[in-house]
Amino acid sequence: MQPLPAASLSHRPSVHEARDGGDGVQGRGGGNGVIADFGLRIADFGDASGSSSTPNPQSEVRNPKSPAVFLDRDGTVSEEVGYMYHAGLYRPFSWTGKAVRRINESGFKAVLVTNQSGIERGYFDEAVLHEVHQALRAELARWNAHLDGIYVCPHKPETGCACRKPKPGMLLQASRDLNLDLGRSFMIGDRYLDVEAARAAGVKSVLVRSGDGAAELERYAATAAAQPNHVADNLLDAVEAILSGRVA
Repeated sequence: MQPLPAASLSHRPSVHEARDGGDGVQGRGGGNGVIADFGLRIADFGDASGSSSTPNPQSEVRNPKSPAVFLDRDGTVSEEVGYMYHAGLYRPFSWTGKAVRRINESGFKAVLVTNQSGIERGYFDEAVLHEVHQALRAELARWNAHLDGIYVCPHKPETGCACRKPKPGMLLQASRDLNLDLGRSFMIGDRYLDVEAARAAGVKSVLVRSGDGAAELERYAATAAAQPNHVADNLLDAVEAILSGRVA
């Protein structure tokens, strides 16, 4: 069987979009933007297409780039529950805190990157999104763990933004904001959209079987053009594989 082009994968609706009749397709046109939530603020960075100014070599010597582990949210960090329109719906996996703490201890930045089209659809607003992420931070704090950044695409698939996975806009924006070394970074997610975004950003990927992962593997493991560098049972297994050098 011939491999499918990467773009074909985005036609499969996620649990979120299937319930709303969307097709998960990356649209074309305007609407670029990404919400970045650092706990202190929610800001719209505007264009997330990957453009950047000319790097300053002296600045990079003074401030060396850090590797990162990018994390999908629903199905990877927390249970897949559909549109999370209330913070009470947030249910982290039991291994999430330990996994993020391992990332923190390793010297990697821990960065959440998540598609949340429910915002543009009007199912919930940025205040609810912030409450969900406050619940996430509180859970991580119990494990002495933290996230270095949270990046959210609020757009519907048909909007045509540069930030919605499988496009790499959120990863590229985080790279600029946090001075990341994408060549030494990894992406962990439960969908092939995460794998595509990682490849487009020059990042290695791990697909987890939690969330939509098992179904995604069954459907795309033999056909998708973009394949993960590694497959793991869950987030903690994925982190341990990365830190032990088993993801190549």
